[in-house]
Amino acid sequence: MRGALLASATLRLMFPTDPTLDATLPSGSEMRSFALETILTAILMLAVLRTTVGEPAKVALAGVAIGSVIALEAMFAGPVCGASMNPARSLAPALVSGRTESLWIYVAAPMLGAFLGVAADRLMYRREREPSP
Repeated sequence: MRGALLASATLRLMFPTDPTLDATLPSGSEMRSFALETILTAILMLAVLRTTVGEPAKVALAGVAIGSVIALEAMFAGPVCGASMNPARSLAPALVSGRTESLWIYVAAPMLGAFLGVAADRLMYRREREPSP
């Protein structure tokens, strides 16, 4: 977190007239951004959990899979909600720029999304372990 705050403070010094310092802000309604951030984080968490555990060949490509998920989510959802998927990514620019009005979205939605992603992974893991009829 200190690094993010230092980076945001550096941006404030470099660009003193920038009103947001690239703070993550919704372009539409807050509820749409909350829902989208929740879904994006759930998908990302599921991708992380499904690719980082298991066979060495699968784990070797985990970075490619996770990076691809992040890139696709940012490309398609970034214009709508900012595609933060990480409270730390949103917290420092919001605090340094003073644009905290929508910060709750980018703190609460990733927590809920991560919980849902873990729950989905556990459900998949349980089904994989059940004997076939």
